[in-house]
Amino acid sequence: MTGFVRQSGIGERIQAIRKRHGIRSAKDLADLMPGGNVTEAILQNLEAGRKQDLSVSQLLNISHALRVPPVFLLAPIGRPQDPLDLVNLSDTFEGMTVAEFDAWISGETNGTYRWRDLTERTERSQLEAMRELLASLRERHRLTTNMLIEAQLTPPDEVNTGPAIWDTTQERLAEANRRIDQLSSYLSAAGWVLEGWVK
Repeated sequence: MTGFVRQSGIGERIQAIRKRHGIRSAKDLADLMPGGNVTEAILQNLEAGRKQDLSVSQLLNISHALRVPPVFLLAPIGRPQDPLDLVNLSDTFEGMTVAEFDAWISGETNGTYRWRDLTERTERSQLEAMRELLASLRERHRLTTNMLIEAQLTPPDEVNTGPAIWDTTQERLAEANRRIDQLSSYLSAAGWVLEGWVK
C-alpha cells in the first residue's frame, strides 16, 4: 500500500494505483469499465492533472476497476494529518485533515471527525448499528452452518452426551441472536424498515 497512499491529487493516485496493479495504460484501465462512462481520454486527463472533478459514478467505476475503496482515490491516506487535497469543495471542508475526512466519509462515530450536532451523531450511530447488524447476521449464518456440519460429523454414540467443553458454537449463536435482537429493536425504534430481511 505504500506508494500510492501518499500521492497528491486524485489523478496521481489513480495513476499510481493503476501501475501498482500492473495495468499498463489509461486505455487498459478504461477497458476494465464497460459502458463508456470512463473513457481513455478522461483517465489521461485525470492522470495528467488537466481534469480534477469526477461524477460519483465515474469515481465508483474507477475505484471498483482498481479494486480499492473510493477513499484511496479521494485522499492521500498515507498522510493522515495533511489537509484534504480535493478541489472545488465548499469552505466547510477548510482545514479538514485526511484522517478527519476518512472518519467522516466512512461514518465512524468514534473517529477523528467531530460531529456538528446531535442529529448528525445519531444518524452515524444508526449507520454503525446497521453495519454491526449486517455483520451479526453473517456471523449467525456462519454459526448455523457450522452447527449443521458438526451435527453431521458427530458419531451417533456421542449425540446424547452433550456438547464438549470446547464446543461453544451454540453459545456464540445464542449471543449473535441476542445482539441481532438488540440492534433490530434499536433500528426499528429509530424508523429503519427491517421487515423481510432480518429474521
